[in-house]
Amino acid sequence: MPIDLSVVGYELAPMEFTYEQRDIMLYALGVGAGVEADELKFVYENGLEVLPTFGVVPPFPALMGLVGVEGVDINVVMLLHGEQYLEVRKYPIPVAGKLISKPRISNIYDKTKGALVEMEVDTVDESGDVVFHNVFGSFIRGEGDFGGERGPEPGNEPPERDPDKVAEMKTLPQQAMIYRLSGDYNPLHIDPNISGMAGYDRPILHGLCTFGHVGRAVLREYCGNDPAKFKAIKVRFSRPVFPGDTIITEMWKESDDKIIVRASTKERPDEYCLTSAAVWLNT
Repeated sequence: MPIDLSVVGYELAPMEFTYEQRDIMLYALGVGAGVEADELKFVYENGLEVLPTFGVVPPFPALMGLVGVEGVDINVVMLLHGEQYLEVRKYPIPVAGKLISKPRISNIYDKTKGALVEMEVDTVDESGDVVFHNVFGSFIRGEGDFGGERGPEPGNEPPERDPDKVAEMKTLPQQAMIYRLSGDYNPLHIDPNISGMAGYDRPILHGLCTFGHVGRAVLREYCGNDPAKFKAIKVRFSRPVFPGDTIITEMWKESDDKIIVRASTKERPDEYCLTSAAVWLNT
């Protein structure tokens, strides 16, 4: 196994992220915001507010930073972004500033067909306060079955009843081209030659772009588009979404502070793209 289990606990070098208001607005456009009138505040500098899911952007380089860690000898082509947890820890989220992300390899689980490597990242502001806490789950195909712990079950299964709310969001044909400008320049999402090599007939949407659309759906339906009411979100990336698809987000209110979520597309309603998902609210 080319992943040395002793890397658990390894701390990567801190990562600096400086951003301005235009970066906040660009991210919002990248996840489809601005269509509804009550989303103007996410794309307009007059009264600008930050979508909570922007919290995955500052620490995102840590995901690929895993490949350069000594003891993690893997083929980057075999790496899939499998799971994501984001928690907002400081409100209001600043619309500009400098943040430092501090990544640490926290767990490696044996999923038989692959290894799930979890990386926890605290993103702090200049005063040292944690603004975002992320856990990136990287699934490394072909690196499982090494006799390690399987890890906790994902949970967050929808109840056996119709969803309480359903939201449909149409993505743009150029949605991935916009989202990539927030820092994920993987050519899989723009170059037909690369996506073809990966087995797709056209470029796919970034998983974190779908993540942002789903976050927007819950923010609108259960938070009145108030970012301060949105605490955390956890998802598993199950199937790809293509630019131009309509994302359908199903939501079940499990308690006052927890919404179970599942997403598919109108084009492929029986293939769920986000599963084992939930959003936690500040009440």
